[in-house]
Amino acid sequence: MFNIATVDFQAPDAAEQFVRSMHETGFAVLRNHPIDTGLIADLYKVWADFFAWDGKHEYTFDPQFQDGYFPFKSENAKDSAVKDLKEFYHVYPARRLPPGVEDATSRMYDDLRGLGDRLLGWIQDQVPAQVRDSFFEPLPGMMEGSDRSLFRILHYPPIGKGYEPGAVRAAAHEDINLITLLVTGSEPGLQAQDTAGNWHDVPCDAGMIAVNGGDMLKLASGNYIPATPHRVVNPPPEHNVSRYSMPMFLHPRADVRLSAELTAGEFLDQRLREIGLKK
Repeated sequence: MFNIATVDFQAPDAAEQFVRSMHETGFAVLRNHPIDTGLIADLYKVWADFFAWDGKHEYTFDPQFQDGYFPFKSENAKDSAVKDLKEFYHVYPARRLPPGVEDATSRMYDDLRGLGDRLLGWIQDQVPAQVRDSFFEPLPGMMEGSDRSLFRILHYPPIGKGYEPGAVRAAAHEDINLITLLVTGSEPGLQAQDTAGNWHDVPCDAGMIAVNGGDMLKLASGNYIPATPHRVVNPPPEHNVSRYSMPMFLHPRADVRLSAELTAGEFLDQRLREIGLKK
């Protein structure tokens, strides 16, 4: 049975519930968390204005730093030849931001990064001793000094005509990083896959935050926390509107060793090439 737990962040056993769900499904959903829901609403509004702005191409991404605006159909899922139907903006600390979004975006970045560090602490404390002992360093320590956590603002436009067969808003994929914190999207559409290949809607009530494990954590934990495939499906024709979402991808320092063979920097470089964001 595939049952993504909705965890009350303030509950006495929240850490235990959270890590159990992450182990069993690769996902957990938080409610009653410390992130300001009013700030979430404000961010969706200001970034919707950005994506509707003709000047957005002035902020086209920097190939070296991978920050900035990525135009429509920039990215494909690993092993997929068809580009996703989305445009997005990459936010990193102390890098350029468009006018009108700086304060709210920087605050959300810091708040989500802080929450993510706390959740990594929960995982560190709750996994079995043999898993914890296998980490090359404690999970919270992997984040110390890292400036590579990525806050991505996504816009999925209404579905138009003439797209390639099989083109979807986000094809099935696993995330690259340790954990992802995904503020509830402005519209439904996020689904996760169970081990039998069935797809399930991820709970997405307003104000919730979905958390999922990435391939770096899967590798570091010896598969104890899986990297569950997930996707964003196209909307039904009767509700073909824009969708916005804001995932925060927690990335460790580049020198962190995930396994005897790979550092986080080596792993990230490999995956960015596979998904078409780096040559």
